[in-house]
Amino acid sequence: MPAPAFLLPSHPLDPRRIDPQFVREARLLRDLGGEHHLVDHDALLAGDARAAVDRVPAGRGPFWYRGWMLPSDRYAAFAAALAERGGHLLTSPPGYASAHELPGWYGVFEGATPQSVWLPLAGAGSGSGAAGGGGEASDGADGSGGGDGAGIAPPGPERLAAAVARLGGRGPAIVKDYVKSRKDEWGEACFVPELADLPAVARVVARFVELQGPYLAGGVVLRRFEEFTRVVWDADDAPSGGSGRLRAQDPGLPDDGRGGRRRAVESRVWWLDGEPVLVGPHPDLPGCPSAPDLSGVRPPVRTLGCRFVTTDLAERADGSGWRVVEVGDGQVSELPRGIDPSRLLIALLAA
Repeated sequence: MPAPAFLLPSHPLDPRRIDPQFVREARLLRDLGGEHHLVDHDALLAGDARAAVDRVPAGRGPFWYRGWMLPSDRYAAFAAALAERGGHLLTSPPGYASAHELPGWYGVFEGATPQSVWLPLAGAGSGSGAAGGGGEASDGADGSGGGDGAGIAPPGPERLAAAVARLGGRGPAIVKDYVKSRKDEWGEACFVPELADLPAVARVVARFVELQGPYLAGGVVLRRFEEFTRVVWDADDAPSGGSGRLRAQDPGLPDDGRGGRRRAVESRVWWLDGEPVLVGPHPDLPGCPSAPDLSGVRPPVRTLGCRFVTTDLAERADGSGWRVVEVGDGQVSELPRGIDPSRLLIALLAA
């Protein structure tokens, strides 16, 4: 089998050029003897997968995609369009959905990640939505459709109360969708101080759904809040090797008196075929020291069975162990600034 080629997003204003975010990876690939082709991410999102891949040579492949996130239904259309041209993605559409969306990976990592429940929402963008684990069927829909996000209604009081009860009924929690949270709006659309305060839960959830709008993935997730080891992170007190630019912050948390915010220290681990290939800081905290304990993570990663995934890990503040904060598909996971991805690219070229 030939070495995999890479599919990178084109510049939004010039389809012949690489999206600036991925120029460095393209240069490293070239230096390593790798091959890349361009795809139109905007066309993929718009549902025109055939047009998106018209610059990819027919009969070429296999491919790794390295680009911006795609809803699962758009990724499936992407794979189908490549198949029509005689190529294939090394991550299958079911594999992508399993790693990219919380309902796909939660059951495998349950016990190693904060307890969660989810509520599929009719009209939300494609999410796996299947009932099971901490989930439930949506009202009148299975949550798997690729809706345009127009008119998405938040869960009603009875559904929220049932979800809160399944989560234990008390304590703090985080609100997110199947893929993303809104940390920048921490107190408004992310953090719930007390689940027993159902009106407060409803306010945060409703605001989250409103702000996500057409980008809401699958439905609403409630996750128990756990306190992790934190550092102050600001432009004037950045760990060595990082720029210190705040990409996300927790406005509801106290600062250190100098305008810096306390951020959970997360590590991002890149796995290929069940083995860790690259370990570094989370992109929100580039340059932060990163040395997670992977002993409890390797087994569920292997059980998940997805070829190329990432795990974001954080250590509990009481020192009782490392927790899986998020799982992601490696093709759409961001690399932090200041880290050399050559080892990862070499492994992917040899896969």
